Amino acid sequence: MRILLLNGPNLGRLGLRQPQIYGSTTLAQVEQAARERAETRGSTLDAFQSNHEGALIDRLEQRDYDAVVINPGAFTHYSYALHDALVAAERPVIEIHISDIHAREPWRRVSVITPAVTDTIIGKGWQGYLEAVDRLIDLAEGTS
Repeated sequence: MRILLLNGPNLGRLGLRQPQIYGSTTLAQVEQAARERAETRGSTLDAFQSNHEGALIDRLEQRDYDAVVINPGAFTHYSYALHDALVAAERPVIEIHISDIHAREPWRRVSVITPAVTDTIIGKGWQGYLEAVDRLIDLAEGTS
């Protein structure tokens, strides 16, 4: 299975940006851990991060993957274009958030992305990425 890991705006600053909320693990470390998890399960993982909505959509349109893990960052709350691109991808998608968006500011509690995804993982820290990889592989293997 080929997994595409997408990270949206400001996630390139993981480990530096608000570590009290997002932790001290960097995006490179998260990507490496997710890649290693995928490989131990016989899959591959390609990671891409952008602060630009269109770049994430362009990456989705390449369609060189079997499933998607996405942390849309702030696009979670207003990007209907990203929502539509995830629907158009016609692949299983896991939406992930490091923090519990439902326990934060009211505007963060709404995800326009959720209706377009297969499942969500919220508030489990960076380890949620590993859980997302496992869920997608289990889904593909028919064990979930």
